[in-house]
Amino acid sequence: MNFFRFLISKTLALQLLLALLVGILFVYLSLGFLKYITFHDEYQKVPDLKGIPLINLSQIVADKKLRYEIIDSSKFTPNLPPLSVIEHLPGPGDLVKKNRNIYITLNPSGYRRISVPDVVQITRRNAEVTLMSVGFSIGEISFRNDIGKNMVLEMRYKGAPLKPGTLLQKTAEIDLVLGNGRRK
Repeated sequence: MNFFRFLISKTLALQLLLALLVGILFVYLSLGFLKYITFHDEYQKVPDLKGIPLINLSQIVADKKLRYEIIDSSKFTPNLPPLSVIEHLPGPGDLVKKNRNIYITLNPSGYRRISVPDVVQITRRNAEVTLMSVGFSIGEISFRNDIGKNMVLEMRYKGAPLKPGTLLQKTAEIDLVLGNGRRK
């Protein structure tokens, strides 16, 4: 019986009201403190970093009170200098807080190297398609006396004979020596 009388007493109601007020005050002070330490409503624009060389990037980002992290450097873009910024997240003009990480994609130092396919003893048309499909370009076409007309007899790179399987930079220009259809 005393327990039920305590549940409807003024003492319990006063204690619950006091606990509620202390809880609301605690939440209000915590949120105010968080606004202060997280620089609420203090933003800055991200600069356009596209094309900036890696050497200059640290200084530019530090001047803006930002940080950067390089996340990728896989696709080579020939119209930008090697080891320069291709793109970044957040993008140029986005609003961020100071000390925010900017994720950078860099232009590698050059095209990757790929293996030269074996196109010797196949027709010119098939050889050109095969070489261009992996990323090489076709250079000079020369002919030599051989019974196989338009048959690839030899591949050359910068004037030197080229063996299949050699690693060359993608977009390298490969010269082809073909048969002219005449006997030796």
